[in-house]
Amino acid sequence: MRARRSVGLGLLCVLLAGAPSDDAAAQAKPDGEMRWALYVTLSPAWFDPGEVVGVLTPFWVLYALHDALVKPMPGNHLTPSLAESWTVSADRRVYEFKLREGLRFHNGDPFTAEDVKWSFQRAKGAKLLHEKVREVAIADPYRVRFHLHEPWPDFMTFYGTLATGAGWIMPKKYVEQVGTDGFKKHPVGLGPYRFVSHTPGVELVMEAFEDYWRKVPHVKRLVYKSVPEATTRLAMLKKGEVDLAYLLDAPQAQEVKRDPTLTLAFSGGIGTFFLDFFDQWDPKSPWHDRRVRQAASYAMDRRSLSEAETLGASKPAGNIVPRNFEFALPLEPDPYDPAKAKQLLAEAGYPNGFDAGDLHAYPPYNSTTEAVGGYLGAVGIRTKVRTMERAAFFSAWATKKLRGVCMCVLALYGNAASRMAEWVPSSGVYAYGGYPDVDALYKQQALETDRRKREALLHKIQQLLHERARFAPIWDYTWPSGVGPRVAEPALMLINPYPWSAPLEEVRLKKN
Repeated sequence: MRARRSVGLGLLCVLLAGAPSDDAAAQAKPDGEMRWALYVTLSPAWFDPGEVVGVLTPFWVLYALHDALVKPMPGNHLTPSLAESWTVSADRRVYEFKLREGLRFHNGDPFTAEDVKWSFQRAKGAKLLHEKVREVAIADPYRVRFHLHEPWPDFMTFYGTLATGAGWIMPKKYVEQVGTDGFKKHPVGLGPYRFVSHTPGVELVMEAFEDYWRKVPHVKRLVYKSVPEATTRLAMLKKGEVDLAYLLDAPQAQEVKRDPTLTLAFSGGIGTFFLDFFDQWDPKSPWHDRRVRQAASYAMDRRSLSEAETLGASKPAGNIVPRNFEFALPLEPDPYDPAKAKQLLAEAGYPNGFDAGDLHAYPPYNSTTEAVGGYLGAVGIRTKVRTMERAAFFSAWATKKLRGVCMCVLALYGNAASRMAEWVPSSGVYAYGGYPDVDALYKQQALETDRRKREALLHKIQQLLHERARFAPIWDYTWPSGVGPRVAEPALMLINPYPWSAPLEEVRLKKN
């Protein structure tokens, strides 16, 4: 994910990268309806880019309803979108964006620099950005400048990728008219699809916005159906009730492989599964002992787990930062060694194991969590799997109310620094504790403009986390989905890595 060079490209390259398709004007009218079976219940908070905090899931709605100044697209993780181009001042303290002129939101309101400034100011998940940006100045209706307190090499990583939702633009006038709650009931954006209806717990319906600046979408209507059960998702796919069923369990994936009318597709590469030991910061907890955390890591058979859960597609990981991220330190996963796990537990004073309390499942990965709990139990780490509804889990997680250990998922975009931003520094939203030396290193790397020196600092942080068993990484997640016979282009992995269909103006149905 080597986004850093994109900032320094010449203006011509930036303009060309964001140019609309040549055949946009000549394209046929959108036609047909394409339906997805989602594996979680859609949250109205996902309709609002300002609500994006630390997780990737909202972007499967944002890529439909909304648009960003700069965003990941096929072939370029910093693709100019609502911004035609941007420049960086010689002292690297000012980023100026030239906006596309003549664009209108779905309700007809014009898009201007006011919307950009206002959207940035209300972005909840942009704590670091808000700390680093001194001022957002409007030079004219189509030109906006971000003034930083000091040079920060990750400005575009946090503003122009999916690390935050701060660069995704909301209609200031409309939101002020209807209020935040009113907006969630009827969102308005700049994306390729406009909102039609949302039935909570059932479905979201969207219709092609034919004036979308990039290109006219191929499909007239998109329907996202909330279907938490994998068996039900597959049944709907087989009956033709949906055209794409996300996230199938291994038995359902095997069924798809055997059905000549269906296609098995794999996507992912962005989410890392890992154990987060919430109680490691409590001196009275067994998890406080590094050897106990290491034992948990040695207890897991990552390859067998991948075969059982994802048909072997998920690659065992030794780091919460994927290898293809800029500044990632390549670390090998711990081997499956239950004998060593038991030895470490005995050395830590638990020769007969211990009752480890709750093992929280990150929704909806209950079966993976059960399997992890089984591996832990086999070496004497006895846990009780706890499952929660998704919204309740995220609320409890972010407010530091969970105890025990979590089979968690981290899917923040960008590079090693943005990946660790909310989990590693002690000030992070999802950090239940931290280390003073790591906090200092993290602050230091954020100011370092020499790439080699910065890489050394970020590698040092990752090495310290590994040595201290801060986390127990499991795998980089890649999962199977089923694609129905009507689909010509599901748009899976056109943006790599990105696990869901995108860009949605590229999905296509077969012509009759």
